[in-house]
Amino acid sequence: MSLSRSPSPQRSGGWSSPGLTTPYDGTSRQASPARTYFNGNANNVAWATAQAKSAEVRGYPQFSPKNQGFTRHFRRLSMKLPHFTGGNYSEKEKLGRGRPGPAGRVKDILSWVGRIFWKLRSRFALVVGVLILTLIFYITPLHQVWRRSSALGGGDKFVIILAANQGGGVMEWKGPREWAIERDSVKNKKQYAKRWGYELEIVDMSTKKRYAHEWRESWEKVDTIRNTMRKYPKAEWFWWLDLNTFVMEPSYSLQSHIFNQLSENTYRDINVYNPLNITHPLTEPYLDEETLSPVGDGKPESINLIVPQDCGGFNLGSFFVRRSLWTDRLLDIWWDPVGYEQKHMDWEHKEQDALEYMYQNQPWIRPHVAFIPQRKVNSFPPGACGDKGEDPKIHYQPADRDFMVNMAGCEWGRDCWGEMYNYRQLSNKLNRNPWEKFKDWVSDTFNRVFHGKKPEAKKDGKKDSKKDEKKKDA
Repeated sequence: MSLSRSPSPQRSGGWSSPGLTTPYDGTSRQASPARTYFNGNANNVAWATAQAKSAEVRGYPQFSPKNQGFTRHFRRLSMKLPHFTGGNYSEKEKLGRGRPGPAGRVKDILSWVGRIFWKLRSRFALVVGVLILTLIFYITPLHQVWRRSSALGGGDKFVIILAANQGGGVMEWKGPREWAIERDSVKNKKQYAKRWGYELEIVDMSTKKRYAHEWRESWEKVDTIRNTMRKYPKAEWFWWLDLNTFVMEPSYSLQSHIFNQLSENTYRDINVYNPLNITHPLTEPYLDEETLSPVGDGKPESINLIVPQDCGGFNLGSFFVRRSLWTDRLLDIWWDPVGYEQKHMDWEHKEQDALEYMYQNQPWIRPHVAFIPQRKVNSFPPGACGDKGEDPKIHYQPADRDFMVNMAGCEWGRDCWGEMYNYRQLSNKLNRNPWEKFKDWVSDTFNRVFHGKKPEAKKDGKKDSKKDEKKKDA
């Protein structure tokens, strides 16, 4: 028969516990006094005694302070005393508590970043979505569609007409320098028109040879504008540009630069700048109030022709024409054979002089003509428009970031290709992105430190133009 527990060594069936049972004597090693009778509860521990012992173990010992009173104050003082340790002594790093180890530091940082990202996940998702949509907008043709749409960007309302003499003119054929000028000018206008959603009409002036016997070779500008209006029936404004022009600031749109604030960017009263000394306004008593007014009706909607003025008068190297009944009437009179057949010897600048004559003698023209500052759309390089030095109203100023430069008259004693090259390089430098500026700064710093070279701005493009010609000839 198996027992549930081992038999007790005590006769009475109990287990001896030191301190709880009767002490042994040192002789017999048995409980004293020896009992000869049965007592079932003789060796049991009293419940009150056991409870008192347990309370004594869990509580503070009688000799241990409870961190109160003087003991607490003394402990604070002792903790401020310096600790002296031996040279070979160092505390063991407890990497699991508070400070991460070398292997766990990166993991903890990544975990912290992950928690922050998860808390702000909605905001991060919004930012990432905006960035993705922006990239899609500019990488794909969506931004061109936006800028071209009449309801959004309004680019389809503008047409750029560029006079390109491809294949040579009536009097002479073009050489390498002329081809280089045309190449740079056409490329410049194509990039600008594509950026803002404008139409670009490149006119081959060599097809107008049939006008040579009528002294009309330079008058085809009027006929070209009329044909372009027929080709683009939805366009509103037509911008004529000569070949020797260059857009210096392609980041300027026509809308923001001129047409969004047309009244502020133009002036109707020619007396503001009147190099021709034209009498204005007219004083005939039979004219109506609008014609007698120096500013017409003063409304931008009535402006149909925008012309800049240089030191000699009207300049048609860069001007704007608006589609309207008034414009149709103007082009009819402007293209009349009486002008180019009878005045071709008196009018040196041909259609430009004809427009000046009509402005002075046709009262119905003045109320619909507005003038724009020369440097707004037609800045001249130094040396153009007389030998009196630079005029801040006419000549190009790099510090002001003029929009357009026109190398007018460069074929008369100046280097057209050299000027075109210089202004092309200047435009590229002024319109660098931050990454290109950083690369140029690193290159200039390297040359200055290791080679002792200082960055120099090229003042003349003749040498470079000659190199380009040699390459083309080769």
